[in-house]
Amino acid sequence: MTGTPAADGWELLPAGVRDQVDGYVLQDAYLQAVRVAFEAGRARGLGLAEAQLVVNARYIHHGDTIARTPDDPLDVESLAARAAGAPGRVVAIEAVWDGDTVHDWFVELLAVTTEPDADHPLATVYRSTAERYLGDRSPGPLDPSAAAADRAGRALAAHLSLPFHFASPAVPDDEAPRWRG
Repeated sequence: MTGTPAADGWELLPAGVRDQVDGYVLQDAYLQAVRVAFEAGRARGLGLAEAQLVVNARYIHHGDTIARTPDDPLDVESLAARAAGAPGRVVAIEAVWDGDTVHDWFVELLAVTTEPDADHPLATVYRSTAERYLGDRSPGPLDPSAAAADRAGRALAAHLSLPFHFASPAVPDDEAPRWRG
């Protein structure tokens, strides 16, 4: 490869594969696009890191034409409606860290219910979601995802007269102690 890894990598892919990668990108299906680029380009010297760069470049290329997956709502009314659909009686609202290779760390807002192993997801708070929700309000010392989840979770818990639990708001920790009532 002689130019940028993304440009050279894109040229290594056959036209049909490029169309498929763009199709996944336009659907905001990042992992599927990377998988297709990597699998088709591997024999031509395209590694996983280069496949990720290729797909990222296609996201930049397509910009606002991508059908982005909509953010989960963080307003009290929407969260309360989702909590009302939880199996069993909701006994607490909890925020827990999670993460993946696409979004890095994010926070899940959950309705903790009386049903065993049936915590009900209310919202996933990615960094981008948090930044839109917080707007100009500073997250303070917290990661934006933690600040937004904490703010929305506390508001919902107060609205429903329930306890709110976020064991590790200052440090991403997907093994932090969970709420036990």
